Amino acid sequence: MMMSSPSYSLPSILSVPGRLHEAHAGLKRGSSLASSCFQYQQQLCTLINVTVWKTLAADEMIESRGKYDFYIGLVLAMSSSLFIGGSFILKKKGLLRLARKGSMRAGQGGHAYLKEWLWWAGLLSMGAGEVANFAAYAFAPATLVTPLGALSVLVSAILSSYFLNEKLNLHGKIGCLLSILGSTMMVIHAPQEEEVETLGEVSHKLGDPGFVVFATLIVIVSLIMIFVVGPRHGQTNILVYITICSVIGALSVSCVKGLGIAIKELFAGKAVLKHPLAWILLLSLIACVSTQINYLNRALDIFNTSIVTPIYYVFFTTSVLTCSAILFKEWQHMAADDIIGTFSGFITIIVGIFLLHAFKDVNFSLSNLPVTLHKDNKGINGCVPSTYELFNHDEESATRISDLHSPDGISSRRNGNLSAS
Repeated sequence: MMMSSPSYSLPSILSVPGRLHEAHAGLKRGSSLASSCFQYQQQLCTLINVTVWKTLAADEMIESRGKYDFYIGLVLAMSSSLFIGGSFILKKKGLLRLARKGSMRAGQGGHAYLKEWLWWAGLLSMGAGEVANFAAYAFAPATLVTPLGALSVLVSAILSSYFLNEKLNLHGKIGCLLSILGSTMMVIHAPQEEEVETLGEVSHKLGDPGFVVFATLIVIVSLIMIFVVGPRHGQTNILVYITICSVIGALSVSCVKGLGIAIKELFAGKAVLKHPLAWILLLSLIACVSTQINYLNRALDIFNTSIVTPIYYVFFTTSVLTCSAILFKEWQHMAADDIIGTFSGFITIIVGIFLLHAFKDVNFSLSNLPVTLHKDNKGINGCVPSTYELFNHDEESATRISDLHSPDGISSRRNGNLSAS
């Protein structure tokens, strides 16, 4: 009596992990699969095993490449901040050298700085930083790259205190520390955006209905702010020009991201220059950046730099995060703790930048802390009240506050002085 051989379908084989694992192990050892499969099913088992092995290898390669690109983008973004922050110091040193030589200063219309090598070193450093920042968008999410731009402000503040003898007060030092902590949090919790490797994929995402609506709203808001609100309130309201720069900046970052991918394809030998989207992105980037520079210069010319810088950073970064979330779906697969961590890091950077700029003209350090509390215990009628004395480092004055445990002892502080009533 002839026994019929059991039939195996593709889903049934894939659904049995043990059998698939045995086939995989056999393939790695180079042994024949005939011992575990029937003769007429040998080719099917081999095909399934090879396909699964290649799929697993491809998935591992994609995941490894994604992490590799992420860290490349991170290094480029951080190096960009170092180059840009250092460029301000080099330029300033060059201008100060010219001032000591008696040359006409740049603020007076002079161009002697063109003959100063330190100024050119600063210009090259800034160019290298902008190139690194441009390249970072091609490897890492915009949600990571854009907030790290705040580190250039931090680098400039720290280096200026060492090389330009500019004072960095206590508020500035705390602001620098908070900016570093916030940046670290954002790096740890940064979202992993969808894989976009070709201009075709960029074109598909740009045609997404959500992004089309978002881009249309940005254009409408920008036109209203430029032609209606700007002429009326731009000279008195700091938010007008900053809003124009920020919302248009979101589109410029998207253009930079697309051009970065185009350059990667160009180096890979693909005919990118024949793709109309590459030229559209380039022209859009030129238009957006020109508008940004124009209105940012207006804001800096009218309002205090210490106010413009932190507000612009908050508005611009928020616009970029929103645009990236809509265009690249960066937040779609993030865990709740990563979302909270990213926002917490962003807010921490905002607080740090605010402290660094808002109080930069305040001469305040640890030696200026006004209060030193000393505890003096005395026994009166069996109770031990606490007496605190206020010592000012500038003038030796002490005001004694006693009877703190008594209901009649009420102390008040007015105009920075303690008085008992």
